[in-house]
Amino acid sequence: MELIGYLIDFILHVDKHLEMFVQNYGVWVYVLLFAIIFVETGVVVMPFLPGDSLLFVVGAMCGVGLMSYPLSVGLLLAAAVLGNQSNYAIGRYFGPKVFQWEDSRFFNKRAFDQAHAFYEKYGGITIVAARFMPFLRTFAPFVAGVAQMTRSKFTFYDVTGGALWVVGIITVGYFFGSIPFVKQNLDKIIWAMIFIPGLLVLLGAWRARRKAVAQSSVSQSS
Repeated sequence: MELIGYLIDFILHVDKHLEMFVQNYGVWVYVLLFAIIFVETGVVVMPFLPGDSLLFVVGAMCGVGLMSYPLSVGLLLAAAVLGNQSNYAIGRYFGPKVFQWEDSRFFNKRAFDQAHAFYEKYGGITIVAARFMPFLRTFAPFVAGVAQMTRSKFTFYDVTGGALWVVGIITVGYFFGSIPFVKQNLDKIIWAMIFIPGLLVLLGAWRARRKAVAQSSVSQSS
């Protein structure tokens, strides 16, 4: 329970924890950040890590000179791309048998089904769009692997989405993170970055399920 409490506190106050880490450990912060982004995107059981808010805070810290902007962008882009590649490889290894897995503490079946429905509807662009959506971001490369998308095609979407996500959010944080209003309301901004994309994913999943139910009813009646 203590670990869960610490993780929640870290997610909601990532700016304070990260600044403290930089002051205490210096350049080791880059190792920590690389590990967090890689694990969030590369391990299916870790969809709750603070990807978007973390990148924004990193940008803000670069803006005030506590961290290096080019080093942060380069390392975290590599972590995001390699994480997706790892997740894709895991999906290819397990293949269609994943559909038979039950929900557990290590596997969120609902999140997987939502990502799969999104992938079925939008194809490869899911890999790009999912970068900005918590939970979907973790499962999209895994689903692409299960669906046997070719490595070259996946890599194109992986690098494109990773660049837009990492460079985009770090740059926004770099230019806007030090504004007094943003600093005073950073906790609210972090909440918004967590919940708004999540609500959009849930809304999309609800609409997709509604459509599937309607199509099933039509087919049964005919």
